Amino acid sequence: MDKDKVLAFVTVHGSTNSHTAILARMMNIPALIGVPMDPEKITNGTMAVVDGFAGEVIFNPDETESSRARKRIREEQEKAELLRQLKNKETVTKSGRKVHLYANIGNVGDLGYVLENDAEGIGLFRSEFLYLGRDNFPTEEEQFTAYKQVLQTMGNKKVIIRTMDIGADKKVDYFHLAPEENPALGYRAIRICLTQPEIFRTQLRALFRASCYGNLAIMYPMITSVEEVQKIYKIVDAVKKELAAEDIPYGNPEQGIMIETPAAAVISDELAQQVDFFSIGTNDLTQYTLAVDRQNDKLDAFCNTHHPAILRLIRLVTENAHKYGKWAGICGELGADLTLTEEFVKMGLDELSVSPSMILKVRDRIRNLD
Repeated sequence: MDKDKVLAFVTVHGSTNSHTAILARMMNIPALIGVPMDPEKITNGTMAVVDGFAGEVIFNPDETESSRARKRIREEQEKAELLRQLKNKETVTKSGRKVHLYANIGNVGDLGYVLENDAEGIGLFRSEFLYLGRDNFPTEEEQFTAYKQVLQTMGNKKVIIRTMDIGADKKVDYFHLAPEENPALGYRAIRICLTQPEIFRTQLRALFRASCYGNLAIMYPMITSVEEVQKIYKIVDAVKKELAAEDIPYGNPEQGIMIETPAAAVISDELAQQVDFFSIGTNDLTQYTLAVDRQNDKLDAFCNTHHPAILRLIRLVTENAHKYGKWAGICGELGADLTLTEEFVKMGLDELSVSPSMILKVRDRIRNLD
């Protein structure tokens, strides 16, 4: 779809914690998920008001409802204008505590949102979107071109690219993944990379080649053990040797991991000695810690993202990172939760990576903290 022509979307099925909802937030498009209605009764040309704040959709609104919606739109535009005054300002508390504020994106086309909202860098480039919507694997050259474009566009700003997280709710036919009883707990992300290293090597070659063109960091998802990290490094070393033998230049990017399994959080002291940084993926960390399927809309009421266990794990990971001189951030949706911003700053998190539309709101919140 042409994003410029999409004002909002409403779905009958789905969860507010799904990737569909996450992408909507990233693009700042009002989205209602799991709305009880009969789509067949809605004809083309029907006027509607989609209120993402109240979580409601009104079909064929009367003049009072339309007037109220237009007033709310004006108010939001005025708030956005005030926030735009924070562009080019530091993300720092009143007491001088600096927090790096980065953006999450899904593809090269999202760079405009990043620049428009004045992010300090990209904290999560979801590289799996290069694999979606096509019939075969993206080539090394295709990936290299995409990564290079992102890095050159961002200049000296940090760009953290996550290696492909295919599997679970992101299915790709040409991967020929077998049906699974519990796909979120199954064959996905780094597990595919480590058992099909030919796929992984192609992406790593593209990433290391592109690292010459900007400030790249590489991030590996779904880690559960030190042994997995060591296996990754062996493949990385082999890729570097290949590139050197072919006389192809490459850089030396930071290499970090996502902390999104309780196992990784609990042994984060051991993992911190292996990697350059941690980025906490709160979406999956919440799912796995609470045993709540993020795709199941019947469980939304049980998905307490503020659960004390989640916050304790985030604190533990941050403390263990700092213990070994590494930095820790959040790239999950919880990073944009303004009710937790103060707590995250107190925990000592070094970075928050959020949807581009939330950059200035989070900056405003941090700048008003003591």
